[in-house]
Amino acid sequence: MIRFKLITLSGIKFDEDVYEVLLPTLDGEIGVLTGHMPLISVAILGIISIRRDSKDPDSRLEHFACQGGVIEIKDDILQVIVGEADNADEINEKEAKAAYERAQKLKANSKSDIELEEATSLIDLLALKIKVAELRRSQNRR
Repeated sequence: MIRFKLITLSGIKFDEDVYEVLLPTLDGEIGVLTGHMPLISVAILGIISIRRDSKDPDSRLEHFACQGGVIEIKDDILQVIVGEADNADEINEKEAKAAYERAQKLKANSKSDIELEEATSLIDLLALKIKVAELRRSQNRR
């Protein structure tokens, strides 16, 4: 087992022993298991997926929509520090879709590069939250 700590600006979101963690990095998705080599890397906007037990199928993975941050692996302790992380249970899919539509309008009406960049970042984050909520919904149907 590896100790996984997911830390956000608002506090600790997850702190438990798990079998595997899948992380989005600049070089693509990496999987972290017991015995992983020490590593410091960049986490990008994406989904962090947690497999609590080696026998858990993909349909039992727990997912977090995360902003970018820092990954540190040392001595079977994985720490990920990000600005924001939302578990599927924390995401209201209907509200996220409505916010996504508003962000699309903001992007279309942006009058500067800064407004365009902010709207695009918001759209990317909201799309990720919607995807995580949809993953949870599809898991609940099984």
